[in-house]
Amino acid sequence: MTSLYTDETPKAVKEAKGLHLITEQTPNGKKVQILLEELKEAYGFQWTTSLLNLDAPNPEQNKDWYLRLNPNARIPIIIDNTQTPPFVVMESLAELIYIQETVDKDNIFGFDNKVEQSEVVQWLFFWAAGQPMQSQNNWFSRSAPEKVPFAISRFRARTLEMYGVLELRLSGRYTGAPRDFLAGKGKGKYTIADMGAWPWLRAWKRTGISEEEMAKFPHLLDWITRIAERPAVDRAISSFYDSEENLELVVSTEK
Repeated sequence: MTSLYTDETPKAVKEAKGLHLITEQTPNGKKVQILLEELKEAYGFQWTTSLLNLDAPNPEQNKDWYLRLNPNARIPIIIDNTQTPPFVVMESLAELIYIQETVDKDNIFGFDNKVEQSEVVQWLFFWAAGQPMQSQNNWFSRSAPEKVPFAISRFRARTLEMYGVLELRLSGRYTGAPRDFLAGKGKGKYTIADMGAWPWLRAWKRTGISEEEMAKFPHLLDWITRIAERPAVDRAISSFYDSEENLELVVSTEK
């Protein structure tokens, strides 16, 4: 059987115990960082972390040792070293589900009720489909080497459409009362459904959407603020997870 680790695998990764997170301070990384920080607060859960400098001249995520862990060469990933052999989970939303199911024994961030838990999964799937709209909007609006008006218009419209769906859900227009969170009965409960979407939605100003446009989504804005006020969320988006700020956790095979 092919080994998960090779001689090239950084020591901090290869010798990690328990749950090991490989991440960087991106919206996708923040999703998993938030859940782990929330679990630390709720249960005293501990894990280890390695950071990748995604902008390095010879990025680690493109090297053989990392591709063995994630053929898609993206972050974050988690490695569950309590499994034999160690079990790797890629894709941030899948990681949220795996961690919540294996660590959150009291379902603080999920539900015992299968119907309510289905709502969590539905909103995670909604975001999995919608997130690329905002990502592409960001690229064509800010980073593309040339402006493509059709692409900018299309992805901007789809991003606003996605925000509208979330506003509809949170406003309670069809349920009779506003909601605090995406999944669950009544006002809902803070779950991985919220964690999966928030890191991208908090950055709405970077999408080129104006404050006037965003004012059309007051319940969504309140939801963004509500989650931002959580201490665990504040820790999860801190410089601790930034490879430029926390060099001690950066893994590299460069000499």
